[in-house]
Amino acid sequence: MESQDYRFSVAPMMDWTDRHCRVFHRQLTRRARLYTEMLTTGAILHGNRQRLLGFDQSEHPVALQLGGSEPAALAECARIGEDFGYDEINLNVGCPSDRVKDGRFGACLMAEPALVATCVDAMKRAVKIPVTVKCRIGIDDQDPEVALDTLARAVVAAGADVLIVHARKAWLNGLSPKENRDIPPLDYDRVYRLKAAMPHVPIVINGGIGTIEEARRHLDHVDGVMLGRAAYQDPWRLLAVDPVVFGESAPCADMKAALDALVPYVEEQLAQGGRLHSITRHLVGAFHGVPGARAFRRHLAEQGVRAGAGVEVLRDAVALVGDKVPVSAAA
Repeated sequence: MESQDYRFSVAPMMDWTDRHCRVFHRQLTRRARLYTEMLTTGAILHGNRQRLLGFDQSEHPVALQLGGSEPAALAECARIGEDFGYDEINLNVGCPSDRVKDGRFGACLMAEPALVATCVDAMKRAVKIPVTVKCRIGIDDQDPEVALDTLARAVVAAGADVLIVHARKAWLNGLSPKENRDIPPLDYDRVYRLKAAMPHVPIVINGGIGTIEEARRHLDHVDGVMLGRAAYQDPWRLLAVDPVVFGESAPCADMKAALDALVPYVEEQLAQGGRLHSITRHLVGAFHGVPGARAFRRHLAEQGVRAGAGVEVLRDAVALVGDKVPVSAAA
């Protein structure tokens, strides 16, 4: 495994980075690493695995993010994920929601580094693909200098291949999950210091990064950058990933070409009984700031939700957008 494999990735985001979203993002960048929404061990062990874990082959490289704290269950889910063809298993040690906290997984595990290390060890023994950890710099009243270092050294000793660090604390008492994405101050320097202290461990930085050019600057200090909301809400930014971060051409010249490339996938999903809105809901930011963007969004919102809506709805929506559309040079 090369640290170059983690140079740029799109963050796992609940209710957002489902398989349709990931296929769309893949039209914009060949090289970005994509992540599933967090899936709990209970959901995978007892739910419809094909519905939860199925993905399109075009998504590679794609990682499965797990939520849990029971080593045997995580190991079994890691095996299941590997059998499904995922390229990586990622353990969530950063989600601050109450539901996650009550289930003893997510950010609250920052307080239990030994348990996280045991979980990583169990998953590493179960699979041959990389096992990674996504965490915060600390929680509540923890000192980030101590908390992050302690967790990082524990999980790396247990075999973690990569550490992805959201450069904010999570406040489990007093802040909502939404507030935890904005209010705790960003501390990129803390992540840089971790990389300096662990030079041989691939470190990926996450949190508040808004542009691809900003991501490129972080790469002077760490091995990789993970974008979340900026990538989802303004997906046109992803057209710049391959040129700016990897020095390669983007898979499509502009957003209209990317959506045209998405059409065969949309047709395939509709033929299998899927609903158009399940896909087009991820496209609303495609033409942000471009003349016709509002008409594009309105057409998808009004027509895409109708029973039997077909791919012509997407084509008609794109036709409402002006000729000046986001291109791969955008950062």
